[in-house]
Amino acid sequence: MVLDHKVTRGPSLADSVAGRIRADITSGTYAKGDRLPTERVLAEKYGVSRPIVREAIGTLKRDGLVSTRQGLGAFVIETKEVAFRLAGVDLTDALDVQNVIELLMAVESAATALAAERRSAKQLVEIERRLNAIQTAFDNGSAGIEEDLAFHREIVDACGNPYFREMSDFLETHVRNFIRKARASTLRNALLEQVQAEHIAIYNAIANGDAQEARLAAEDHLRGAANRLTLLLHENSS
Repeated sequence: MVLDHKVTRGPSLADSVAGRIRADITSGTYAKGDRLPTERVLAEKYGVSRPIVREAIGTLKRDGLVSTRQGLGAFVIETKEVAFRLAGVDLTDALDVQNVIELLMAVESAATALAAERRSAKQLVEIERRLNAIQTAFDNGSAGIEEDLAFHREIVDACGNPYFREMSDFLETHVRNFIRKARASTLRNALLEQVQAEHIAIYNAIANGDAQEARLAAEDHLRGAANRLTLLLHENSS
């Protein structure tokens, strides 16, 4: 009997590949300390591109199952599911999206409040630069996705706690595609001014060192993002 390992469907090819490799790790196919096959070998095995494999390995790194060593590849560092994961999340379901964003809101609003208290002058300049980059992208007719993500990452970094960045990145991966779709929808519906006004409110609160205002501004922004995502889901289902 010939087993076909190729992944042909699923909400995300990278997540599907990560799931296959995760199953091999937890079932004992790979032991702690083992090196995983190369990206090329895994890409051929699952019938996907090497970037997809790379993204899958990144997911396993965040889950604490593997680590990578430059020039050597990925190695198994844990064979049991001990890392936090969002199991069973369906990002085509409005309630699931709302729940993930609610968790993201709790993390990023707290990080934004800390950033208002702890950011350095240099970090504030960088946050402002990222804010201006979003506006430049909008002015050029772009949805400004990467610029937006960079703005928020800069704020989370400015809070001075690396664990906030790890959790924020983890949660972001679960809504990234919908953030992109919602922003494209926002671009069509001429709501970019509202999005940028939310960003400016966050920046001003951080610049003023007002932690409470920063927290509220971040909550308002993510609540707005949740509403835009929900509207998109309703549009897609109608």
